[in-house]
Amino acid sequence: MPVATAVPTDDQSVSKNGKDVAEKWPLWKLILMALPQLSVQVLWCFIGPNSASYMRHLGMGNALATLNNVAGPLTGFFTGPIVGATSDSLTSSFGRRRPVILAGLISTWVAGMLFASSEHFLPKGQAVYFAAPMYWIMDVTINILQTPHRALVADLASEEQQLPMQVVFVFMMAIGNFLAFSIMKAFNPPVDHMFQLMLGICALNTFCVGVQFMVARETPLKRDPNAPKQSACAPVMDVIGAVKSSPKLLYHLAAVQCLVWIGNTAWNLYAGQWFGNSVFQGDENAPKNSHRYHLYEVGIDYFTYGGQGKAGLQLISSLVIIWILLKTTIRPRLVYAPCIYIGAVVSILAAGVVGHNGTFAIVCMVISVMPETGSFAVPFGLVATLNKRAEEEGKQVSTALQMALLNCCVTVGQQICTMVLAGIEGKLSLEAALPCVFILAAVAQILGGTGALFLDDRPPTDASDESTKDEDSETGNADSSEEQTGSQTE
Repeated sequence: MPVATAVPTDDQSVSKNGKDVAEKWPLWKLILMALPQLSVQVLWCFIGPNSASYMRHLGMGNALATLNNVAGPLTGFFTGPIVGATSDSLTSSFGRRRPVILAGLISTWVAGMLFASSEHFLPKGQAVYFAAPMYWIMDVTINILQTPHRALVADLASEEQQLPMQVVFVFMMAIGNFLAFSIMKAFNPPVDHMFQLMLGICALNTFCVGVQFMVARETPLKRDPNAPKQSACAPVMDVIGAVKSSPKLLYHLAAVQCLVWIGNTAWNLYAGQWFGNSVFQGDENAPKNSHRYHLYEVGIDYFTYGGQGKAGLQLISSLVIIWILLKTTIRPRLVYAPCIYIGAVVSILAAGVVGHNGTFAIVCMVISVMPETGSFAVPFGLVATLNKRAEEEGKQVSTALQMALLNCCVTVGQQICTMVLAGIEGKLSLEAALPCVFILAAVAQILGGTGALFLDDRPPTDASDESTKDEDSETGNADSSEEQTGSQTE
């Protein structure tokens, strides 16, 4: 990896001893810089539960429409780390993060609009063959857009601001979820209004990124002229290097994230179909004036109510989590594990108890957000804090890359959930298959919660405290030797 050094700008002050001291950004500016996470979450929350239904709307079969959902996690698994490595070493005069974000925004506009408009310029039977590959391309562009957001904030936040800002990201995501479900409620069913909704959501992302760019001021990196030239494979080698040099905690968190997101994916991607096709026994492909089509509309209406409640609980729970982590001595693992276990309980209820009770289904969906809230607040906050401490100690860190690697394990959980459900749908009807995925979710989250209980989340030992202790020890030893010398003289 080529050596790059920070070039001091107006955003830095210089101390008397000549060392660069980074400006401490006020919290409100950091929150504005995190704003694009809201709009990206609107995009994911809209496209996630509606992608399989939209593919079925265009004529794709049930199992294949579900299997097509591996596009997001599969492309994210490779895109995230490579984009993170590229962003960490980028030497643009505009900074490391913003050029990548801008490239992701422009490409998302192109891919998103082509995907959503496929049925308008191609016949219904042929549109699916264009929309399916374009969906994969769009998932790549969204991953490019979202990967640097957390790293940008982590770069500029102080050590004590790292964990609160990661919870702020969860807060932004909750608002984004609420907004997305409100939009879906206004355009029911969403698959009939894909083009209009995608246009509005892309415009929202443009506005939020514009606000972020107005506030953020990055310190550019300057490549060492004596360093060897970077090869085309450098980002891939950076990924391999980061994996090898990562702390054990990152591996443990990765395993927990994978298990937790098997369960989260069941709710995030397939709850809409579960409401419409299983709980209310409707069908979006039935004739529009038929009883089954009306039942599907009612199911989606209940689903959007559940989504709004889910977003509301996410807002409240994220505030509770940040209060616990900042104002008490409770370890993060003792906050994270109960959140995961709560998700396991509601998944069991969804699989075997809800049946056709729409109100009970809403309650389960609302509470199912707890593992997701914990998974975005606690693990990413721990990684950011560890990296900030390592940076202050002069060690080389790759914040964006490590967060992308952590996100990779989220995508593994998403792939497992999607592929298992696609296999079940090959044997059972859609109505019967969807409750089965919640059994998988419950088992995975029970294991994930147990793994979270054993996270090594002890705070790093302060180097200054250790040096003070060493000095005290040396002073004590010196005093002891002097006393011994004095006694021998007497």
